[in-house]
Amino acid sequence: MAFDYKKEYKEFYMPKNQPKIVEIPAMNYVAVRGEGDPNIEGGAYQQAIGVLYAVAYTLKMSYKGGRAIPGFFEYVVPPLEGFWLQPGVNGIDYSKKADFRWISALRLPDFITKEDFDWAVAEASRKKKLDCSAAEFLTIEEGLCVQIMHTGPFDDEPATVARMDAYIKEQGYVNDMAGARQHHEIYLSDPRKVEEAKCKTVIRHPIKRA
Repeated sequence: MAFDYKKEYKEFYMPKNQPKIVEIPAMNYVAVRGEGDPNIEGGAYQQAIGVLYAVAYTLKMSYKGGRAIPGFFEYVVPPLEGFWLQPGVNGIDYSKKADFRWISALRLPDFITKEDFDWAVAEASRKKKLDCSAAEFLTIEEGLCVQIMHTGPFDDEPATVARMDAYIKEQGYVNDMAGARQHHEIYLSDPRKVEEAKCKTVIRHPIKRA
C-alpha cells in the first residue's frame, strides 16, 4: 500500500481528536534505534533524525542519481514517526525521559526493496559524509490499534492517552504493547516552526480483546 493514496493517508495519518480503532497493515520503514532523552541538544535522538532523512531523501531522489527502482514514482517523504518504550513501565512515564528506548522512523514506499535501501545507506554515507550505518530496513505490522490526534505539547499527552484508555475499556479492549507494538507517535507538526499549543501528533497504541 502506497502512503500517498488519499484514503489510506487520511485513515492512518489524519485521525480525529476522538479515539478510533483501526487495523494497521505491515509497513516498511527506514529506522534508527536508540535510547535516552530526545530533547538533548545534539544527542543520540537528534543524530538519528539526521541519518533517517539522509537515507530517505537519497531514496526519494534516486531517479536523479542514476538508480532505476522498478515501480518508482515521485512521492513526498511522510512525517517522522517514533515508537517509544521504557523498561518496567506499562506505557510511558513522561517524567523519566532519560529512560526512553526508541525507534525513530520514516515510512518507505512499498516499491523500495532491501537492496534499494542498502544502496541508499551507502550512497548517503558517501555523498553526505555521514555515517548512516545505524539505519535499518524495518517492517512493522501493528495490527489492531487505537489512535487519536493529540494537539498541544508532548508533556500534555497523558490526558489524551487517558481518553484512549477509557475508550478501549468501554469497547472491551486492553493495551497490548509488546515487541515493536509500542506507544507510537506520528509528528505532523515541526515544533521548531509551529506554536507548541498547536502542534499535532498522532498517538497510536496496539490493543487486543480483554
